[in-house]
Amino acid sequence: MEYAGPLSGIRVIDLTAMVMGPYCTQIMADMGAEVIKIEPPAGDNTRYISVGPERGMAGVFVNVNRGKRSVVLDLRSAEGEAALRDLIAGSDVFIHSMRAAAVERLGFGYDAVAAVNPAIVYTNCYGYGRRGRDAGRTAYDDTIQAECGLPDVQRQLTGSTGYVGTIMADKIAGLTALYATTMALFHRERTGEGQEVEVAMFETMAAFMLVEHANGAMFDPPLGSAAYPRAVAPNRKPYRTADGHISALVYNDKQWAAFVEAVQPPWAGPEFATLEQRAARIDTIYARLGETFAERTTDEWLELLRALDIPAARVNSLDDLFENPHLLDSGFFETVDSPNGPVRFPGPPAWFSRTPGRVAGPAPRLGADTAQVVSELRSAETNGRAR
Repeated sequence: MEYAGPLSGIRVIDLTAMVMGPYCTQIMADMGAEVIKIEPPAGDNTRYISVGPERGMAGVFVNVNRGKRSVVLDLRSAEGEAALRDLIAGSDVFIHSMRAAAVERLGFGYDAVAAVNPAIVYTNCYGYGRRGRDAGRTAYDDTIQAECGLPDVQRQLTGSTGYVGTIMADKIAGLTALYATTMALFHRERTGEGQEVEVAMFETMAAFMLVEHANGAMFDPPLGSAAYPRAVAPNRKPYRTADGHISALVYNDKQWAAFVEAVQPPWAGPEFATLEQRAARIDTIYARLGETFAERTTDEWLELLRALDIPAARVNSLDDLFENPHLLDSGFFETVDSPNGPVRFPGPPAWFSRTPGRVAGPAPRLGADTAQVVSELRSAETNGRAR
């Protein structure tokens, strides 16, 4: 049976680089879209920033560009510009991560692209939105983490100002670009109208951080600082056990009562009986639980807490994920053949009963599809159609 994911039949012209935009379009490819990645002659810089089986095929690049077609175009040349316009005419989505002035100079701002294809969904991936004073500033994950408050939240939690150990701003902004683009496609499906979409890393991460951390600062007058106390409590961390560490959250009143009855910690008095009472003393709760968890082994705690239906987990390493029994049971990893041998990808996390996604294929070598795509364009012109 021919593969048909939920985005089957959608063609995406992808002028993004690094991680934010490519992560968005990687998911679109996994969901069945045809993604044509337009690269300059030197290629996306992410091809060269980490280990890989050959130069230009670094692990980060291979993961976020899987299942795409690579077309090398020099957009400063007449030939490259003409080829891109031909591709735009037969596409559904145009997405880029250049600065606004740069994409306009190349002749591919929204108005120019919409003149070629009025129904296109045109997505801008920026560091800062164009309506603010910082529009046009260069942005990377680290600087956006700093501006949205993540290092300060880490300071409140750990006592040390630091980044989180993942490129969170890039990935969350990429997911935001994905849902914004697909919403615009949904609108077009109902009305026939294309439109311009803008997703900025800073605005995205400000919204993300302020989901819980707006807290008392939302009100007028403010009822407290912009911080959710449980999330930044200094004793909120994996608990040390007799032989390692465990993550556990004894949270609601049912879980608390079950834990107290089974373990009978001497400190768990009536002043901690309700969630409201515990929330007001959350760091004390975490500290007391830390003392109690040190009394048994990790396996003993896991057996007890799971029997009580209290969320608990081992503290895994990233390498552990590749052999995680649950992920293996669910078929999460997908092995795909590539010119460099098999690659074991983390697959799409969302499941569809009728149009499931899948890893669409390996990442392309630089320019691997240029000749074929140009040939298809010429054939389409000969046949009197753009696609």
